[in-house]
Amino acid sequence: MMKKYILNEISESIKINQLLLSDTKLTDEIESVSKAIIKAFKNGNKILIAGNGGSASDAQHFAGEFVGKFNLIRPGLPAIELTSNTAVLTAIGNDSGYVHVFERQIEALGNKGDLFIAISTSGNSENILCALNACKQKGVLSIGLTGDNQGKMQKLCDRCLIAPSTETPRIQEVHSLLIHIICGLVEKEIYANQHS
Repeated sequence: MMKKYILNEISESIKINQLLLSDTKLTDEIESVSKAIIKAFKNGNKILIAGNGGSASDAQHFAGEFVGKFNLIRPGLPAIELTSNTAVLTAIGNDSGYVHVFERQIEALGNKGDLFIAISTSGNSENILCALNACKQKGVLSIGLTGDNQGKMQKLCDRCLIAPSTETPRIQEVHSLLIHIICGLVEKEIYANQHS
């Protein structure tokens, strides 16, 4: 019984990756998103990233690859994840409500030319939707990572990468792959002459 479950999960993951390979629209969108991030960094702007639960971990992962390194030994890139400062999160949550924890940070930290990466498997996380609305007010470009759930965030993002699944684990697996692809492209473009 356990072996059957294991093999089924691996099989489902492979199916999703096969869908990714054949989705030229998504491939084009990954390229466009990567170019937007590269432009922001080259112009001296920063990336802000947020999500809830597993997506909060993905936000930290994403920022860590930019600030630290992915494949190349190179200077750090300015990326801030908005999920782990407990004093900020609890102050905003206590005073204004959890729905505003990312919105308030966009208001405080976001500048015109910056870029916000919103991660939500459902596409309907209220605090992410509020943050996306704040981006429009601040002139911050917004990029979404979500699933194929027809979530509200798809209409609020300037660009949106949609994993071809409605199942949270599969969506998160795709998001992890997309993070690695984007980080690799950004590094190669900005630091083409650096060595690993």
